[in-house]
This record gives sequence, structure tokens and C-alpha cells, in this order.
Amino acid sequence: MLFHDDHDAFRASVRAVLEREVEPYVDAWEDAGIFPAHELFPKLAAVGLLGLEYDAAYGGEGADHWYTVIACEEFGRTVSVNGISMAYNVQANMATPSLHAHGSHELKERFLAPAVRGEQVCSIAVTEPDAGSDVAGLRTRAERDGDSWVITGSKLYITNAPQGDWMCVLVRTSDEGGYRGMSQIIVPNDTPGVSITRKLDKLGNRSSDTAEVVFDRARVPVENTIGEVGRGFQQQMQQFQTERICAVYQAVGQMETAIGRTLRFLRERSAFGGPLLDNQYLVYRLTELASEVEAVRAHAHACAELIVAGRDATRQTSVAKLLSGRLIREVADTCLQYHGGMGYMSETWTSRFLRDSRLLSIGGGADEVMLRVLSRELADGAFFDQRREN
Repeated sequence: MLFHDDHDAFRASVRAVLEREVEPYVDAWEDAGIFPAHELFPKLAAVGLLGLEYDAAYGGEGADHWYTVIACEEFGRTVSVNGISMAYNVQANMATPSLHAHGSHELKERFLAPAVRGEQVCSIAVTEPDAGSDVAGLRTRAERDGDSWVITGSKLYITNAPQGDWMCVLVRTSDEGGYRGMSQIIVPNDTPGVSITRKLDKLGNRSSDTAEVVFDRARVPVENTIGEVGRGFQQQMQQFQTERICAVYQAVGQMETAIGRTLRFLRERSAFGGPLLDNQYLVYRLTELASEVEAVRAHAHACAELIVAGRDATRQTSVAKLLSGRLIREVADTCLQYHGGMGYMSETWTSRFLRDSRLLSIGGGADEVMLRVLSRELADGAFFDQRREN
């Protein structure tokens, strides 16, 4: 992809707002285990970041997917903690895509438009204590009672929930088993029967507030259903693809920045009579990693081309998620190693990067889930079928 002047101007505006409104405060937010989403999100909305590809009727920018690529890469490059990037991704690319694609006009006016303006904070609620990557195993139910759904169950690892205004919740709405009979429903956090039972203490991404949510006969209108009743699983799978590829774009930016910072450290740190950068092994190893990051970035951009063209990019996105999740762990570990004892200190960026990076191979579909998806295509002889891209 050859970015044009408008792309470059947008990239500069994203970088400027992140350098001004986010990066100076990340240490304090990490220590607090939360950031002020209701203060920050309107500032991000002011440069269009919360509705880049959404309809202007609901406050969106109507831009193509390349603007999402740029925004996510810049979050990765500019913001030195992944917690804020994670929270942004939840708001812009995880909780709202199904609502924009399948929600009614009334539902979009009530929930999407305020989220795009940054006035409401939202979450995506899929994972449960006994159902993570295996979405077919979820048990939270919504029973029809007249014009209402009555929801009972619990969700776990719900980012943005402690300070959120509403959730896009995947629930069972029929007795059909497996992947059938699920629906996506908008549930306001202040609904009677909805409880944020505990804020979770995580290894990394500490500035993104994450919680367990319990539904005890929480009643919401049936009109809060996104799209068609019973099509929630299919809609959620589409939403997962957006989530996964956006996480990859962010990871690319993070890895590029980490390698660059490590190179500067090696240039400035002297040992054995000269700068560490004179050690050929260290330079070669970083060069190998930089080459792999460039390959992942090129593949991610190939995914973006398919998305812009309206093509199915499930296989390519799964490959990108698998490779970037493994690569970022390798990059983080190498950068910490090259910083030595200093890198091991908890207050350093290398230590934080190592903790934060571990989530990419778990969240949004673990490595093993990506392998499960891809192995089926390999076994069916479809993995290298180029006709799908022609």
C-alpha cells in the first residue's frame, strides 16, 4: 500500500493527539489500574478515531479501512502501554462493528452515535467462566418475556466494563445447542440485575479496566437485539475478524517501536570497550526480528486490501493473528534481554512490554484456535487455493 497525502495527514493528527492526551499520563494510569475513559474518549472522537468506517449519520467518518490501519498502527507506535490501545480497540473495533452493520436505526441512534462521540463507553461481553475460545460453550441465557429479554448468567474478562455505559452481549436465546440459537443484545450497565462483581488484577494491560459481570434476571427490551434473533454467533464471528486484525496492526506498531528503542539503547550503552551496537550478533538478531515484523506488516496490509475490496479475509486474518502473537513475544523477550538488569526492572518499558505482549496470543482467539481454523482449511486443500483471491 502506498499511502497518500490524506493518509499522512491523518497519521500525523493521530500521533499528535496520542502524544498530547495519552502518553504523558500512562504511568499514572498504569499505577491506578484504570484510565479516565469518559475524559479521554471525547478527545479521540474529536479526530474521528471512534467511528472511522461508520456512517456519517451516526457521527462516523465514512472512511475506508486504511484509516483504521493507520490509527491502530499509531496507537502501537506512540502509546507505550497496551492497556490504552486495548481499551480503544474495544470501543472502536470490538463492541460496535456488529451494531453498525446489523443494528436498527433506533438502536444506532441510542447507542452507536454516543459511543462514536465518546460520550458512552462500551464493552464486548462474550467470554464466560466456562466458555472462552469455545464460543459454542457459552451458557448465559436470555428468555423472552413479552417485549423483554430476561438475562441470566455471567461474563468474564470484560474490558471497559467497570466504567462502561453499555455492553454488546452474546447470549443464548433458544434451546438450540452449539453455534445455533445465539443473539447479540445491547445491555446498559445500569440495568437492574447487572453487577460488575469484581475488577480483575491482570499481569499486563493494567491501565485497561477489566471485570467480571453477572446478570441476575436483568431485563432489557427485545428491541435491543442487534440484527436477527438467532444470528448472534455469525455476527460475532464477523466482529472477531475486525478485532483480530486491528490487534495485529497495533502489534506491528509496538514491535517497530520496541526494536527502534532497543537499537538506540545499544548505540548509547558502552561495554567491552565500545557501544553494544558493535556486537554483530546483537545487530543481526534485531535485524532478523525487524525483517519478520516487516513480513507480518506486509501480510497485515494484504489483509487490509481484501477487507477494502469487500472480500473474505478470515484465513489471512487468522494467519496474521497467529504469527504476530508469537512474534511479539519474541521481540519483547529479546528487547528485555538486551537491556540487561535494567530491562528486568518493573518500571521500565521493556518489562511492561513483555507483560502486555503476552495477551495477543490469548485474547480474541488463542493461538490454538487460529491453528484449529487454519488446519481445517489445510486438510480440505483450501489453504493455498488462490482462486479465492482472484
